[in-house]
Amino acid sequence: MSESVHTVTTQPTARQAGCPFDPPAELTEARRHGPISRYTHPGGKPGWLITGHDLVRSVLADPRFSSRKELLNVVDFEVPPAPPGEFLLMDDPQHSRYRKPLVGRFTARRMRLLTERIEQITADRLDVMAETGPPTDLVTAFAKPIPTIVICELLGVPYADRASFQEQIDTFMGGETSDEDLIAAYTATQDYLAELVAAKRAKPTDDVLSELTDSDLSDEELKGISLILLAAGFDTTANMLSLGTFALLQNPDQLAALRADPALTDQAVEELLRYLTVAKSFMRTVLEDVEVGGRTIEAGTTVVLSYHTANRDPERFADPHVLDLQRKPAGHLAFGHGVHLCLGAQLARVEMRVAFSALLSRFPTLRLAVPAEEVALRPETADIYGVKSLPVTWDA
Repeated sequence: MSESVHTVTTQPTARQAGCPFDPPAELTEARRHGPISRYTHPGGKPGWLITGHDLVRSVLADPRFSSRKELLNVVDFEVPPAPPGEFLLMDDPQHSRYRKPLVGRFTARRMRLLTERIEQITADRLDVMAETGPPTDLVTAFAKPIPTIVICELLGVPYADRASFQEQIDTFMGGETSDEDLIAAYTATQDYLAELVAAKRAKPTDDVLSELTDSDLSDEELKGISLILLAAGFDTTANMLSLGTFALLQNPDQLAALRADPALTDQAVEELLRYLTVAKSFMRTVLEDVEVGGRTIEAGTTVVLSYHTANRDPERFADPHVLDLQRKPAGHLAFGHGVHLCLGAQLARVEMRVAFSALLSRFPTLRLAVPAEEVALRPETADIYGVKSLPVTWDA
């Protein structure tokens, strides 16, 4: 690495026109200059931006880098700690206290046992699409309902409440709402989850949340855990299903290969996870002076870990900007790494395997109903990247 250090002075937010699946050009350019760059947070605080695969992975595994929300050094005012139960923004031992009771409930084996139910949910959605006829918005007809129903059934959210829950999550994770509306949606979700936890304590049912009421976790902690599981379990997979379908439709050779060989599905899911990386970045704050990539990061500095450039790192993946379903993208960071590796990774994989296979089999002539440049995309400011709507059609 040269002695000079590349600097990114503003938060990169714009994806290149006609390249909806690629990271913002400034981030790709930063990676070309090396795996680590100086960075200025939107609040004006100096930090570092890590774009290289190996460095991102190493930071995620390094306990000297903290996930604690209150340590984020990105603005000029004090950041409060994460609410009880919201373990993504905590370190051990608090993080482990909340995560440990969940690990056994989200194993690969238990998620595979859900396959039959996920297949039924998916088939039901495809039946509705077929009955309604083309065109349709794949986001509302297919991509959102499947993970919403699955995670709500796992946690025991009543069926009648799912639509309002989905709307609230969309509001505070979509990146396009006012602060007032965001706070209102977040508060409404918190209030609803408080009522749900109380209901499960009073009358447990056959679901994960009811099982957790038989632990030493308080109602406030269960509410926070439920929020993390519901939001992450719905929003990430919904956007992978819709954006992944968009990517396949824009790569007809890859789509044809998948149709010709359904045995490629597992590998295709992993490549789509790498290629799209809808959970774009996370932040960590260093607890002591640490050398990373030949640079000294001072204690108290917050670094941005760019997952989507790490998953497009040419030193890790050949032709990284190409969607190649024949690739075996072992080691991608779409689910993170280390102690904060996504708890629902196995569930998301099962949902995507089932949903993509069933969709492509049921509608072999599926195609965009509008020019690709007219597909409405989520802004880069959204927590999870994706499409807002995906108009599709097929030969009825």
